[in-house]
Amino acid sequence: MVEETEKLATAITDDAENSSMNKNHNNIGGEDSEAEEGEIVGGDADDAAKAVAAPAPKHPLEHSWTFWFDNPSAKAKQAAWGSSMRPIYTFSTVEDFWSVYNNIHHPSKLAVGADFHCFKNKIEPKWEDPVCANGGKWTVTFQRGKSDSCWLYTLLAMIGEQFDYGDEICGAVVNVRGRQDKISIWTKNAANEAAQLSIGRQWKEFLDYNETIGFIFHDDAKKLDRGAKNRYTV
Repeated sequence: MVEETEKLATAITDDAENSSMNKNHNNIGGEDSEAEEGEIVGGDADDAAKAVAAPAPKHPLEHSWTFWFDNPSAKAKQAAWGSSMRPIYTFSTVEDFWSVYNNIHHPSKLAVGADFHCFKNKIEPKWEDPVCANGGKWTVTFQRGKSDSCWLYTLLAMIGEQFDYGDEICGAVVNVRGRQDKISIWTKNAANEAAQLSIGRQWKEFLDYNETIGFIFHDDAKKLDRGAKNRYTV
């Protein structure tokens, strides 16, 4: 997982470094290196302006993803669950992901009661969403304020398509509570045991998480609330 994190983190800077190297290479040696200040060498002003203005190519993701935030202060004023949840930003490239991630609060900085979601675009993080309706979730727990790195690794594994059954994944959520943080991965088809077990095992490997984790069907959670039992464990 660390290797994948480094790949995604360095992807943005590679183009900038290569661009800088190419510019330096073009000015090495010969009479061109003695150009007067302000003189344009090897092309006209229009070409130079186009080269400067051209944006670096971005690295597209296989899916577009949307960040959602459920504000704890707004929850108290809303009667219906999920009515205070709002989409924050949709991204579809590595660069846009980092642009958003580096400018939002990480779980350790969120207020108690906050929920932060990252779901495939057009899938709402609600049981009622048609894609989520027959699914369930894996959950890992952490001491309060200790979930930042695992939240990031979970996001990178999802958007980087590191799961063998990635098509089964709807998204992930971090829940910030008084004594602990919880991170969950939501999936589409809870009855697909092979897919769910594969996702659970791979997730633990990505996080280097050694405790047993459980999978709860959304249907069970709707009927039994906190009394819902794990259907699968890894």
